[in-house]
Amino acid sequence: MMALLSALTMEIAIPVCAVIGIAFSLVQWRCRLCYSDDEGQDTAQLRAARHKYAEIKNTISEGVRSFLLTEYRYAGVFVVAFAILIFLLLGSVERFTTQSRPCTSNHSKTCKPALVTAVFSTVSFLLGAFTSVLFGSLGTKIAMFANARNALEERNIAERTFRSCAFMGFLLAAIDLLVLYLAIILFKLYYGNDWEGLFEAITGYVLGGSFMALFKRVSGGIYAKAADACVHLVREIEQNCPQTERNPAVISNYVGDIVGEIAGMGPDLFGSYTESSCVALVLASISSFGIEHNFTAMCYPLLISSMGILVSLVATVWGEIKPASKTEKYIISTILMTVGIVVVSLIALPSSFTIYNIGLPKVVKNWQLSLCVGVGLWAGHISGFANKNYTNIYFSCLQDGAAHNFHSGLQAAPQNVNVALGSVSIPFFAAVSIFVSYRFAGTYGIAVAALGMLSPIATRLAIDASGPLGDNAEGIAMMASIGAPEDADNTTAAIGKEFAIESAALVSIALLGAFVNRPAMSSSVDVLTPKVIVGLIMGSWLPYCFSAMTMGSVGRAGFKMALEVREQLLRFGPEHIGVHEKPNYARCFEIATEASFRGTIGPCALVMLTPLIIGTAFSVEMLSGLLAGSVGSVVQIAISASKTDGAWIQAKEDIKAGALEYAKKHCRGEPTLLRIAESGKTIGDPRKDTSGPPLHILIQLMAVESLVLAPFFATHGGLLFKFL
Repeated sequence: MMALLSALTMEIAIPVCAVIGIAFSLVQWRCRLCYSDDEGQDTAQLRAARHKYAEIKNTISEGVRSFLLTEYRYAGVFVVAFAILIFLLLGSVERFTTQSRPCTSNHSKTCKPALVTAVFSTVSFLLGAFTSVLFGSLGTKIAMFANARNALEERNIAERTFRSCAFMGFLLAAIDLLVLYLAIILFKLYYGNDWEGLFEAITGYVLGGSFMALFKRVSGGIYAKAADACVHLVREIEQNCPQTERNPAVISNYVGDIVGEIAGMGPDLFGSYTESSCVALVLASISSFGIEHNFTAMCYPLLISSMGILVSLVATVWGEIKPASKTEKYIISTILMTVGIVVVSLIALPSSFTIYNIGLPKVVKNWQLSLCVGVGLWAGHISGFANKNYTNIYFSCLQDGAAHNFHSGLQAAPQNVNVALGSVSIPFFAAVSIFVSYRFAGTYGIAVAALGMLSPIATRLAIDASGPLGDNAEGIAMMASIGAPEDADNTTAAIGKEFAIESAALVSIALLGAFVNRPAMSSSVDVLTPKVIVGLIMGSWLPYCFSAMTMGSVGRAGFKMALEVREQLLRFGPEHIGVHEKPNYARCFEIATEASFRGTIGPCALVMLTPLIIGTAFSVEMLSGLLAGSVGSVVQIAISASKTDGAWIQAKEDIKAGALEYAKKHCRGEPTLLRIAESGKTIGDPRKDTSGPPLHILIQLMAVESLVLAPFFATHGGLLFKFL
């Protein structure tokens, strides 16, 4: 039984949904511009506050522009160098010949030359990097405008912040879908029905986006947390230092929120979103879809993404937006997407089809694949709420520790570590989705489960990004003497962080499966061989080394910034800095920017070169072990890092909100307890925002790099063993 949706209808539906997403994002931005800054009485005090607000906004924008210009300079060198390397390695598979070659999946058929695949892979790599940069730049500009503008609006800040972030969410989903689909259509003009070569070339697009995501996440995270650590250090050393725009460390901290959370988070989710789609397309190309030239069924992942845009649109316009209703929108999008998955599966897939899992055929029903997508969707939903509530309930542990410990309240530290270590049980939901999906549809089922988890990404990005924008708006309003806007509800951002970790695990497993399933691989990987075991050990070590490098960079950058700020304080005086002469903001921006990018080179080189060295010098088996070992290690470290800081943040906020009264009744020295929580947050922040998020990209980037360079590894890999 064939699919109900014709190829022509499918080819129209996908770009139409992408255009709808772009149009809706523009509508959200237009609505954002409709709000007037002139609401209320135009008093002299308000005019002065607006003038001060404009100065703060311009200073923050200057810092963000400085960071972006330096980022383009550093990233451009890396991208060009690696693009040349991709071309040389893939072109050398057939010694740069232009002759057609037998297909690796079916030797009776003829496929395009390896040199052509090298050219198309290089082009798609550059396209992916450019698309990621484009989205990151647009998101950053939106954030610079929105966070400052929200500071002037005391009413309904939650709705206006969410609308600004919805613009970014829909733009990400729509641009990714549209560019990926257009690339497939254009490449298809040359490749025709050579699905193997076409999607082998398309994976370069994912590699480019993932590389820029890692670069942006690491550099932005180092900048943001170095500035945050600088503020804390200066506050501890200089007791009379103002915590306003007169302090250059404070302004640098607001710049860090944008370049770390917005400029880094958007490309991060962009990479995961693209990878989940592409790995499903690669696996579909070697299934009965590819053999029967069923283009509609092969584009099933893109149809799921298209449905995700429509579902997110409905969830976004559903009711009035208030801090508490963000969670409701998350639930609405999940429920609607469940229905959408069933509809797409029934109209786009045949009643049964065959996939090949490590060379073995497996018959799959369309309802089984629908179940795989749904399991991934709900696993992300449940794990997100588990993450949001985990640290909340554990504040009782902090209270109990304060009550039963001696008056200093030092028991808070081990209790928060306990939260971090105990929370690693949350990947159980990802494990269940992996098991169920593999049982029904093999590695392809895992790939579409990851796609299901990320499908309503427009809504989830809006929820995640509204937290830092709300915080920025509140800080700017207080510095400009406008008055703090209403609470923007930063706690819902925890939902977005958790499903990013879970989806990364699923995407990485699917990428590893696609790598092992490549027809170029001579045999399946045996986990008991010494090569694989050595790879597992190295893969487990790699994330720890990466985290240590990024944490060290934060410490060095924060210390350099603190020295510069303290020098300015000594020159002007803590009470007079910024009164008669502006602080030297540019110098602080320069120190933070240069330190962040110098600290980025080592971790990025480690991630990009390790698979290349292992696959070339040792073997494909050791590389497979490396990828598998890194997945297990990364998931645990990333979740632990997230919960460590999450517990400290919740403790600090609850103490400030009134829970300190509990401590007053049970222990002496309650100010010490609050101070411990604030210090713990400063220490935990780099783990959560600098070392944790890039780990998601680490495992995905290494896996997709291995997939792109798989023909080279299969042909020339294991050089060291060939000479021994």
